[in-house]
Amino acid sequence: MRHLWSFLAGVVAAPLAWVLITLGQDGSTRTVTRWLEIGNYNTANLIEPSVYLAVVGILLGLLGTLRFSPLGPLIAGLALITPYVGLFANPFWVRDTVPANWKVFGDPLPLLQPVENGTLFFVGALLVIAVFSGQRWRRWPASPTAAATATASKTTDGADTEPFTRTDWSALQPDPVDRDTAPPTLGYPDPPAPTLTPVTTAPTPLPRRSESESPWSAPPRGGTPKSETPPK
Repeated sequence: MRHLWSFLAGVVAAPLAWVLITLGQDGSTRTVTRWLEIGNYNTANLIEPSVYLAVVGILLGLLGTLRFSPLGPLIAGLALITPYVGLFANPFWVRDTVPANWKVFGDPLPLLQPVENGTLFFVGALLVIAVFSGQRWRRWPASPTAAATATASKTTDGADTEPFTRTDWSALQPDPVDRDTAPPTLGYPDPPAPTLTPVTTAPTPLPRRSESESPWSAPPRGGTPKSETPPK
């Protein structure tokens, strides 16, 4: 299907390019010639022919560079080359065949001008050379995203599931943290846990006070309580 659309584009682009090139060249030639005659110039007069030439340049550039199909530039290039090649065989027949009294927007359309000065042959040769690019005969490669999506849509049991597609912004965001993994450390080992030593000896009992001693008095200083008997 792409070859058919490219073929139709080439059929339409060839005569359109011929007309636009003629309008641009004839307008520029008449404008500059008029400037030389009157000895004055106004650059605004070149806007119209320059627009024609810019449009035909963009049209043929897209036809010759886009990788839709090589048939489009091939057909357009051969169609533009044919009138100039016909000058080698029978130039008078070519001049009589090409119309010379057409007008566009009130301006004359001398279609023989780009044929005789070789512009059509030059442009047609560029389009034909563009056909020999090896990349034009190949299909566009499938994008990695589409291939990954098609692979992810197949489950292990063969059932189709809705694939999970990551947005363009998700690549800039970190993946969610796995809560089951340990948090990152500085690389130092953890200190060992303290061990409790069991108590093997009984605590030393406190010294007892006598019954007559006041509980508010100072505790005894020795291990043996003093005698309450006054010295003799």
